[in-house]
Amino acid sequence: MKLFKGKISVLMPAFNEGHHIYENLRETHKVFSRSKCKFEILLIDDGSSDNTFSEAERALHDLGSIVPVRTESNHGKGNALRKGFAHVTGDYVVFLDADLDLHPKQIHDMLRVMRDQQAHVIVGSKHHPDSKLNYPPLRTVFSKVYAIALKVLFNLPLRDTQTGLKVFQYEVLADIFHRVLCKRYAFDVELLANAHHFGYKIVESPVALDYRSEVKWGRIKPIDVYHMGIDTLAIFYRMHILKYYDHAAPGTETVAESGETVKVMGAGEVSK
Repeated sequence: MKLFKGKISVLMPAFNEGHHIYENLRETHKVFSRSKCKFEILLIDDGSSDNTFSEAERALHDLGSIVPVRTESNHGKGNALRKGFAHVTGDYVVFLDADLDLHPKQIHDMLRVMRDQQAHVIVGSKHHPDSKLNYPPLRTVFSKVYAIALKVLFNLPLRDTQTGLKVFQYEVLADIFHRVLCKRYAFDVELLANAHHFGYKIVESPVALDYRSEVKWGRIKPIDVYHMGIDTLAIFYRMHILKYYDHAAPGTETVAESGETVKVMGAGEVSK
């Protein structure tokens, strides 16, 4: 069923995921090949030391509609997503973790929610009453406490900001991304807080999550919690004290800012 007119761009950041990235790209490609929508899958290799990028190139050769992007050094998931967005050609942008703990088949339901509720952003939420989880209890508690803090600080209408499956209308990210400064810990919070701040409608959607402890971006250590707290308070300071986001000029950065090299392999668009 075709839910809308337009093209979907999937941003899939990866760091040392070479052991399974080909199969995960193939699975994601299969999901969208069954739809009637145009699509592209941008695999952003965030400075991996393994064969992640070469496996993405192999997927491009075998499947098409894959756009491998590589940065030479590791700067974090948020930075990888921002670099990938510079190459997006779609009308709807999906954030999807490369480990596929969150299966891409859920994206169709999220797009349906976006259409039915006329939302600008759909956030997969572990705390939605209809979500199905295989998830550590300690992380669940941390996530709920953090959501309460975000409600107090930013009045965010969300129970979860950190789940790695989100859908945006392209225009939202075009308006917001240049304002975002976080590259790692509180990237999602800064992005969503700004979307809410500038009046975009954000809606939560249930997810099915099969957590695996080996996920590179899935481990939370005490030092990560500390940095997350510091970054979150910095966002509050920039938003409510400095009013930085209200006056941030449109970005002039390129995908090779600050001496960072980015490599992009060409890929033809495939319509399905």
